[in-house]
Order: sequence, then C-alpha cells, then structure tokens
Amino acid sequence: MEKVARLAAVREILRSSPRRINKIFLSKEAPKARFKEILDLSRQANVPVVFVPHQKLDQLSSLHQGIVALIATKEFVSLQDILQATSLPFLVFLDEIVDPQNLGAIIRSAEAAGVDGLILPERHSVGLTAAVYHASAGALEQVKVARVKNLVRALEEVKKHGLWVIGAETRGQGLWFEFDYTLPIALVFGSEGRGLRQLVRRHCDRILSIPLVGQVNSLNVAAAAAVFLFEVRRQRLFAKK
Repeated sequence: MEKVARLAAVREILRSSPRRINKIFLSKEAPKARFKEILDLSRQANVPVVFVPHQKLDQLSSLHQGIVALIATKEFVSLQDILQATSLPFLVFLDEIVDPQNLGAIIRSAEAAGVDGLILPERHSVGLTAAVYHASAGALEQVKVARVKNLVRALEEVKKHGLWVIGAETRGQGLWFEFDYTLPIALVFGSEGRGLRQLVRRHCDRILSIPLVGQVNSLNVAAAAAVFLFEVRRQRLFAKK
C-alpha cells in the first residue's frame, strides 16, 4: 500500500480518486483548522480519518506534514455499482477479516468462482494492501471491491434488492449446500477469531456450515469461503444445462 504524506497530494487524491484512499492519519498535535478541507473532503467521500500522535506519523513516514494517507493498490467501487452491474447478483461480505493472506486467498477464489463483488467494512478490516494483492495472485485486478461504513446497513440494502443473505459458521442451521444458490445471493464470512458478529448473524436469512470429521474444530476462513463459493458456481452451472 502506497503512503502519501504531503498535504497537497492527499488533497488532490481526495478530489480526483477518493475511492483509492484506504485511511487517512492526522496528527493530534496539529491545529485542526489546518486540515479543515481534508476533513470536509473525507467526510463527503466516506474516507476514514484517524487522529494519532505525531510519533505514529513519524513511524509511517519521515517526511510527513502532519498527515499520512494509505492509498490502496486498487480503487474501490460503490455497493450500488456492483448491484447494478448484474441481474443475478453473487456477492461476498467479509465481516472484519484482518489477515491479508486470508483476504487475498478469498479474492482469488471469488474471482475464479465468478463473484460479482466483495464488500468490506471501513474499520476493523485489512485494506487492499500490496500483501493482499500478492496473496490474490493478481485476482484483485479483476474483482470489484466496495467499502461500506456499516456492514449491517449494507446487508439491509442488498436485501431490499432481493438478495438472500447466507452466513457461514461452524454451527449452522444446515449444511453449506442446502440452499438454492441460483437465487440472488450474498454470502457472509466472519473474522478469523470470532466468526460473525452477533448483529451481522441476525441479519442473515440462513446460517450454514461445513461438517468437520477430524480433530480440528474449524476451517480457515479462506478455505471455508472456497467451499461455499464453488457450491454456488456448481449449482448455477448445472442450472444452465
């Protein structure tokens, strides 16, 4: 992920390509009036801004001007852009995935399975970093990724568009293949540690799981995602015959 530490440069990116900005760090010690335009533009573009000690900025860049912006390797799109691009949506929501290797692997599987778009929360989620790009084996270039302020509201939004929301967890209400994935669908995968958050879980129409027969009590989220993703692809392929 590129770091931009000049006030004028960050201002220009906010004006021209705000969806490329993953996050902006501002100095706590600097006068807020200095960053008024940055704050206004960030608010309009829904770009996360975090105030941090000056020392934190020093660690990010030795030549900063009280500001450091993390610029993604790929520009984000809007959720509406993804929904409008297809008549039979196949979306993936990721609830606070923080490991770049996991996100990259999920993106790689998603691209191979024909997913129309991935949706990430603004906070508590790894951004589209260089590590994610490499882990995706270049698939990130081909997949649309949206970033939303509130994942639950985004789930409510896709439901209004007729999508079924299916959550993946170890203890589900059925098996991963026990759903008609030829319908408009949004799959939801939780974080590496705690899985789906409770409020996210409540907004799922079904919670499905993959039964495990070994000694390990859970699958890596990227591995579980691949199983679900290719079940969707399998059902849709056979439905066309």
